[in-house]
Amino acid sequence: MLSARMDKLSLRPHLSRRPSAPLSGRASVPGDKSISHRALMFGALAVGQTRISGLLEGDDVLRTAAAMQALGAEVSRDGADWLVAGRGIGGLTEPEDVLDMGNSGTAARLLAGILATHPLYVVVTGDSSLRKRPMGRVVEPLCAVGAQFFTRAGNRLPMTILGARDPMPLSYRLPVASAQVKSAVLLAGLNSPGFTEIEEPEPTRDHSENMLRHFGAEISVTDAATGRHIRLRGQPELRGADIAVPGDPSSAAFPLAAALLVPDSHITISGTGLNPLRTGLFLTLREMGAKLTVTAQRQEGGEPVGDITASYSELRAVDVPPGRAPSMIDEYPILAVLCAAARGTSRLRGLTELRVKESDRLSATAAMLRVNGVNVEIEDDDLIIHGTGAIPGGGLVETHMDHRLAMSALVLGQITAQPVLIDDARFIDTSFPGFLHLMRGLGAQMAAA
Repeated sequence: MLSARMDKLSLRPHLSRRPSAPLSGRASVPGDKSISHRALMFGALAVGQTRISGLLEGDDVLRTAAAMQALGAEVSRDGADWLVAGRGIGGLTEPEDVLDMGNSGTAARLLAGILATHPLYVVVTGDSSLRKRPMGRVVEPLCAVGAQFFTRAGNRLPMTILGARDPMPLSYRLPVASAQVKSAVLLAGLNSPGFTEIEEPEPTRDHSENMLRHFGAEISVTDAATGRHIRLRGQPELRGADIAVPGDPSSAAFPLAAALLVPDSHITISGTGLNPLRTGLFLTLREMGAKLTVTAQRQEGGEPVGDITASYSELRAVDVPPGRAPSMIDEYPILAVLCAAARGTSRLRGLTELRVKESDRLSATAAMLRVNGVNVEIEDDDLIIHGTGAIPGGGLVETHMDHRLAMSALVLGQITAQPVLIDDARFIDTSFPGFLHLMRGLGAQMAAA
């Protein structure tokens, strides 16, 4: 049932061209991918039933749903909602087959955390893109709980996991700010005795901490001079809970960016998540002079939500500090497009994490802009973009199976003198099913070539 829903866009190239009229209208984007993954995982580890509304039904999340089902949880649809009947902490069972996580690095890394403290034999793999991405950042701390990992060279998938029979709790300082590593260690800590403690040098998205509280775990978060300290009591009894997944701010970034770029445009994206550890892009856009307003602010499922309106703006260059990266790590490709259209030279600093995304996203973003006539440089881990406000376009963008790069290039084509072509649109569905339909509904010109 789950695999039947994993449809993708055609491999055919897609073309994006300048629209003949301003973008306008109101829309909502699919559910937050980070929260959707975690809702399914925590639901599977809880006792009783979890009802999830607004779940992102993209390929990445459906892979997580299938994995939880293979590990013994009951996962089903109930109208527009999803239901998870959990197994309880320590109650997962060994799957009969390899777990294929498709294109989702988040799913693979968080799943490694769960499996590290369950005494099971599990093999995890993914598509050709995911098999190139390193898993060492989670393997290293998770080995310390007593789990064994067998990977290809460079700590890459496929990966065999032998979970610890007598797991040890960790006290771990993250070497770099990473919500995925933090969440993997917390998930391992759920089935470990005593307290698992984490120190992160800079705050990263805290959806795992919020959801752990929502399901009844004992977790504390304190700020100190050395960073943020997180302390989780192991072996709690999580209770099934209702989850309302807000719209994904990373997905909302694409239509909002298009409205900021296309003259006289004015659109609203409703029900968007506004977690302060996810809104670095909106802060940056306001520094660039973007006309953004937030209305109808509210709380849903422990997360702040609101409606965001964007109007065409004359943007100026920006210098983004490296400390802001954790709050907008997925939005740098679309920010680069906005900087290319802005007046002046922008510098996006400290983008080390972009090198281990779906592609080497730093190099791929620079290549996307260069092939369309933008003067761009990479210095160490900084991206320098010389914006002119006028972009020739006409380039063919290699997407490298990277959904965010593909969507960014399609938004770029809305303002270039010549249309922009992308080589592959299939992987857009991993995070934003219905992207083309939504953008065309607002007035964008995007279609198969």
